[in-house]
Amino acid sequence: MASSSSFLLVALIALASWQAMASDPSPLQDFCVADNSSHVLVNGFVCKDPKEVTAEDFFLAAKLDMPRDTKMSKVGSIVTLLNVMRIPGLNTLGISLARIDYAPLGENPPHTHPRASEILTMLEGTLYVGFVTSNPENKLIWKVLNKGDVYVFPQGLIHFQFNPNPYKPAVAIAGLSSQNPGAITIANAVFGSKPPISDDVLAKAFQVEKKTVDWLQAQFWADNHN
Repeated sequence: MASSSSFLLVALIALASWQAMASDPSPLQDFCVADNSSHVLVNGFVCKDPKEVTAEDFFLAAKLDMPRDTKMSKVGSIVTLLNVMRIPGLNTLGISLARIDYAPLGENPPHTHPRASEILTMLEGTLYVGFVTSNPENKLIWKVLNKGDVYVFPQGLIHFQFNPNPYKPAVAIAGLSSQNPGAITIANAVFGSKPPISDDVLAKAFQVEKKTVDWLQAQFWADNHN
């Protein structure tokens, strides 16, 4: 009995230690401004010498109050993402921001953020939004948002936003829990990969004829990120 208790104690300690190692480390300094000139590859970005840090490292004149032109977007939306590549001071802070402009009947198509959860705040207009849970349920959890409403998309889950109004645009601001959240647009990744995924693979996966897959792969899958 004593040996069983000892084993359980050791297992709990090991689990706690693993969880501690698996989580993001606590910052060891005030900030770690990304040094974009460094050629050292790490999981993130090398820190700039603190003596060379200026206010400009934490600033960007993004003009987020100005509407974006969605006319050239095939899907009718423009995502203006402010991540560590645009604001070096975001490095290691675990946050980023995006403005999303939607044309009438425009959408931010189904996509995932592999490294971030998202909280979306409606500024203007109306959006039909939702996300799909993982296998085997694949449950669609959706809502219609109006000005001032807030919605959360859990990390890694496929989600979307659609403006159902045929006459008025919509605008939203999104906060993301990573300095570099990433985005995988499902249609682009599946049918627009380079080199393309075998049509045999996709035909079986989607249970369609190969000529349908070939037609989809021949389309121009545009990126709506600015």
